Amino acid sequence: MLLVAGACIARADDGTQRFAACLDELAMVARSEGIPGALADEVLGRLTFQPRVIELDRAQPEFQQTFAAYLRGRVSAARIDQGRVLLARHRDLLDGLTQTYGVPGHYLVALWGMESDFGRFTGRMPILDSLATLACDARRSDFFRAELITALRLIERESLEPAAMRGSWAGAMGQTQFMPSTYYAHAVDGDGDGRIDLWGSPADALASGANLLQSLGWKRGQRWGREVSLPTGFAYEKSGMEQPRSLTEWAELGVRRADGAALPIADLNARLLLPMGHAGPAFLVYDNFDVLLGWNRSISFAIAVGHLADRISGAGALHARLSDRDVAMATSEMAELQRRLTELGYSPGEADGILGPATRSAVRAFQLDQGLIADGYPDETTRTALAALPEVSAR
Repeated sequence: MLLVAGACIARADDGTQRFAACLDELAMVARSEGIPGALADEVLGRLTFQPRVIELDRAQPEFQQTFAAYLRGRVSAARIDQGRVLLARHRDLLDGLTQTYGVPGHYLVALWGMESDFGRFTGRMPILDSLATLACDARRSDFFRAELITALRLIERESLEPAAMRGSWAGAMGQTQFMPSTYYAHAVDGDGDGRIDLWGSPADALASGANLLQSLGWKRGQRWGREVSLPTGFAYEKSGMEQPRSLTEWAELGVRRADGAALPIADLNARLLLPMGHAGPAFLVYDNFDVLLGWNRSISFAIAVGHLADRISGAGALHARLSDRDVAMATSEMAELQRRLTELGYSPGEADGILGPATRSAVRAFQLDQGLIADGYPDETTRTALAALPEVSAR
């Protein structure tokens, strides 16, 4: 294990001593960036190295959830019911936030539920110790050093108690799970008490979420997207985040609402997403979907937030049946698929074991070339066709 901050390098056998030296250097950096010396010395001098944080940072789950399992776990009946209760309880606050920021209350409540189960679980790790541990680690030291310095600014600005700053192992905190830089730049005082407390104040958390979404470009009066139905013989190769079309064009291709009704008549572009391929649910997503991705880059997260918001506001369950399969391809299997696609001349991006937009696009291109249903999802048929090709092949 290497620990680093600037020129600070530590090995596991003398990690405590090197971590202390790293903290000294971080204290100098903090002073150079305007943090009062007394604050930097007092806070940083009390921090301890967290080996568990390094373990979690290095951990890559071998098996990942399918989209269906992810959605079932996060858009549960209990969460929907609680979301509806809280939407009604905070109606005046949420209506005011919609007026100010343009974000409807059910989206804010959905994000609140997704991030911390409506404030019930905000994390137990000591934020400052975690940030310092990661700032002194070689892998992403620059990023976490900046976050640690910003956390010190927050302590000064908001009179936060360092010992009470607890959250995720990577430094996300409060009921909205903001990183320090997001907290500092976008958190606002929603309850009017003169300070911003994302742990103890639901009003601060909801207002801060609204402010962040507005800053990311939320378009007032527009949805996130919607579930849709596709006609028999649909050209699935037209799906994907990189292929926007107008609602008129989608309607001409036979796309309809999930209940069979016509798509709305509106001057909007949308992308068709098939998170589990042609056999799973289909979604048209709009510009506000990109805003949700700005909060969290996971497509599954953004769809879950949008669907949860719809359910909280009274909509029904998805029309499409969700697969009962809970475990997706192993990370190592996905990485091998990515490497094979690269060898064959496709462009899936880094072999990171994650089924992201670039990998879906490459799978779609491969499926087209093989005469398969080109939905961008590496199902068993696609994987079998890929495995059947020689190790070296030219397109």
